[in-house]
Amino acid sequence: MASTSSARRPPPPVSRTDFVRDAIKDSILSGEFGPGETLVEAEVGALLGVSKTPVREALRILAGSGLVTMSTYKGAAVRVMDAESAHAVYDLRALLEPEAVRRAVESGADFGEARQVLADVETGANAADRGKASLTNRLFHRALYSGCGNPLLVEILDGLRDQAALITVTGWGISPTWRGEAAEHRAILTAAESGNARQAEHLLRKHITDFIDRVAGGLPEEHSTETKGAR
Repeated sequence: MASTSSARRPPPPVSRTDFVRDAIKDSILSGEFGPGETLVEAEVGALLGVSKTPVREALRILAGSGLVTMSTYKGAAVRVMDAESAHAVYDLRALLEPEAVRRAVESGADFGEARQVLADVETGANAADRGKASLTNRLFHRALYSGCGNPLLVEILDGLRDQAALITVTGWGISPTWRGEAAEHRAILTAAESGNARQAEHLLRKHITDFIDRVAGGLPEEHSTETKGAR
């Protein structure tokens, strides 16, 4: 049993690898590092004030989560989402996320966090640019489904969040509709808070499928086997 002093001990500091991973991830999901951009270990390390070793480890982790591709000849680069991959991610979202939100509504989950995210957007607490909008979008959607009562379902949806966000920020570069989507978010939240589970489910599914239908035509065709297999 832990002593009182050890129980009060602060958590260990974030490792350099975790720090670099989070920094690169945030830059990718905000659009600072664009699709296809090469991530040179020495340059990223210099930017973050670390050696190449934690950068190399972080890039391997991000490759495993689908945000970075690794090539023997070209090194690491931000993943370019092709139309087929984007459809696969959004198809899975459309199957699982509306169901999770329906369950959250039916279980009487608290949507206060989702309401606060929208309030921050509407009052200008989050800048109205593509990068900020992408990060806010992720927070809002998670706040909707996190109360579904099934930890495994939440874990699966969390696992899709990064790839979905990469598609989102890429899609908004094709069709900058994030401001208009705020109205869709408000409608979904209104249905959820009023206890209308089926309406919230329907509106969220439409929100997801409408987005991929809008942007899919502007995404590149399927990439080569080498690039896809290097994730």
